[in-house]
Amino acid sequence: MKLGSDIAAVVTGGASGLGEATARNLAENGVKVAIFDMNADRGEMVAGEIGGVFARVDVSDHDAVAAGLEKSRAAHGQEHVLVSCAGIAIARKTVSRDRETGAVRPHDLASFSTIIKVNLIGTFNMIAQCSAGMLDAKPVTDDGERGVIVTTASVAAIDGQIGQAAYSASKGGVLGMNLPIARDLARDGIRICTILPGLFRTPMVEGLPQEAMAKLGTSVPFPSRLGEPSEYASLVQHICENAMLNGESIRLDGAIRMAPK
Repeated sequence: MKLGSDIAAVVTGGASGLGEATARNLAENGVKVAIFDMNADRGEMVAGEIGGVFARVDVSDHDAVAAGLEKSRAAHGQEHVLVSCAGIAIARKTVSRDRETGAVRPHDLASFSTIIKVNLIGTFNMIAQCSAGMLDAKPVTDDGERGVIVTTASVAAIDGQIGQAAYSASKGGVLGMNLPIARDLARDGIRICTILPGLFRTPMVEGLPQEAMAKLGTSVPFPSRLGEPSEYASLVQHICENAMLNGESIRLDGAIRMAPK
């Protein structure tokens, strides 16, 4: 797919981090970008800077996604690209012991369910609704391509650390549904790939002390640093432009394999 002014995109989690870098990259390539995020102030600012449109969307809510797509399609027409970056994380063991009382506590189901709902169900909700629109769109390439979907898993989907049961389960689900969705949508000219980022310079990581950030960077084999969001965005661009990338999962991690903790 050749990126340009005749292409529209939706980027979830586009108000910051990997999503923001992707939204900016696509806009720089002439794409009309809609940002879906829960952070309205930041989302409106980024959308304004790139000449896009913003919608406050909870990706796990069917009606909220439908309303967001109605707004983005009214502004830009049918989206040809979906990049799903919206996600949340917690650190909680399967069971833990209270330091003061010594009582053993199981991982609460409410927080586990929330992670699954946002990261996995939210990703699928976006895929299902966007691909439904893409399916009726006219092809934009000689191959009959109608759309490209890029989802964001994590290296935690494969080598999750202590305290990442919920997060790893959610990202493992994103990874696991990649190939069957590619097979579902292949005849309609819609591609999907999943990126598994390693340690990246995102707002969550940048909230750590400088010493901790530096230590994380040196744990990456090569290059021994944190990944830059722009490097994620560059891979998204390549996936969009390379029609043979379909049903593939790509680790973007500098060859890191996460230790237990």
